Amino acid sequence: MKIVINIDVMLAKRKMKLNELSEKVGVSVTNLSLLKTGKAKGVRFNTLLAICKALDCKPGDIIDIEDA
Repeated sequence: MKIVINIDVMLAKRKMKLNELSEKVGVSVTNLSLLKTGKAKGVRFNTLLAICKALDCKPGDIIDIEDA
């Protein structure tokens, strides 16, 4: 099993670019890109909360688990 990050799906639904999310959350585009591609080692809860607020969603909307 692996954890999958669906930020790109939520960005598309909200018609928002990664740059705009970066500005709203206060996290660099590079770090958001690492998170989006699944290359990040972890995410702080306050960062996750800020992303969810900016995208008007819940953590389960952007984090999922799937069989490897």
